[in-house]
Amino acid sequence: MSLWRIKGGSALEGSLTVQGAKNAVLPILAATILKGCETEFTNCPVLRDVEASLNILRYLGCQVERQEDVIRVDSRPMTGCSIPHELMREMRSSVIFLGAVLARCGEARLSMPGGCELGPRPIDLHLNAMEALGGRVRQEGGEIFCSAPVLRGGSIHLEMPSVGATENAMIAACAAKGETVITNAAREPEITALQGFLRTMGADIEGAGTPVIKVHSFAPADRTGYRIMPDRIAAATMLCACACAGGDVELRGIDPCHTESVTENLEAMGAKVERYSRRLRIRCRERLHGGRTVITQPYPGFPTDAQPLMMAASLKASGTTVFVENIFSERYRQAEELKRLGADIRTEGRVAIVTGVERLRGAPVLAEDLRGGASLILAGLGAEGETIVTDRGHVERGYEGLDKALNALGAQVAKYESDTDPR
Repeated sequence: MSLWRIKGGSALEGSLTVQGAKNAVLPILAATILKGCETEFTNCPVLRDVEASLNILRYLGCQVERQEDVIRVDSRPMTGCSIPHELMREMRSSVIFLGAVLARCGEARLSMPGGCELGPRPIDLHLNAMEALGGRVRQEGGEIFCSAPVLRGGSIHLEMPSVGATENAMIAACAAKGETVITNAAREPEITALQGFLRTMGADIEGAGTPVIKVHSFAPADRTGYRIMPDRIAAATMLCACACAGGDVELRGIDPCHTESVTENLEAMGAKVERYSRRLRIRCRERLHGGRTVITQPYPGFPTDAQPLMMAASLKASGTTVFVENIFSERYRQAEELKRLGADIRTEGRVAIVTGVERLRGAPVLAEDLRGGASLILAGLGAEGETIVTDRGHVERGYEGLDKALNALGAQVAKYESDTDPR
């Protein structure tokens, strides 16, 4: 396990470049197997979830190379159509391979995916999308079997704008004969990024960023390349880190529009935010105050992934901040751990009420999921003394060198491996 030791009390000052987006690169890597093709990606973050995706590609027979932030995938040698449990369980988003494998092989056999336990996350929307394209789906125990010798375009209506189901539908539809129309599609920037990559592969696809996406045809390319977009949740993490510790931080290489719901809430709490074409600057020189109610919603609403981060930013804000979590039923798991630092948090169902305290004090805490773990690290930045976060690999699933990035801004964070739980 990893132990994060955070010595609080240091304001953050300086600038950094935001890493490539985890939630963009994962479906794009899956899409490489649509047809035999050589692809090169730049700005790829070094993350556990990315490595898990690369291992799946290798298992399926693809050739994969990595050099720093560049990943090369040759999917021409692909031979497999099944992904074993030991690979699927590494991350929840591994189900994104369903549409790609089915499109390439005419059949797919996967086990149920793993990842953070944030409450029920049924994959019915993914399976319904495959059936709408002519796939036959059956589940036996923990395994999913899907077959479709020929995929045919059709109408796919998603009961909710699921990001993963939208991506699976987009990928599979590229191999379908005829036009596919996806309605109530997710609108996240990562959906637009996937559309951009599919176009480089030869897909005639439009509508990403709106509720209706249309896939018209697919003329596969033999070779292509793509640059991964910056990570808006990593950017939100650094914005909230500055809110926790105080200071003046500039984030480079980010589209300010992608984090607007986060920056608007921080501004409502008293932070000063400056927006430029490809960078953001946040200044938190005074104590923040309770802001507007934070309600998680599909994009362009406030992202559920940023809710634990914003909760950390509100712990010492004067007054009260209310959170309403509409996406995941168990996304307040960080709250009990934050209380160990002295936070005043009350939760009831999907609502959490944070009353700001004058000071936080370091203590041993446990990271139980990716963003919750990050929120504990951020809270430690604003606490007196030392905070020790025990993390069983969650944080490294989504952040590349988080300790180094924070230390570059003046924080005091040390990460090391240990077999002993300090709790």
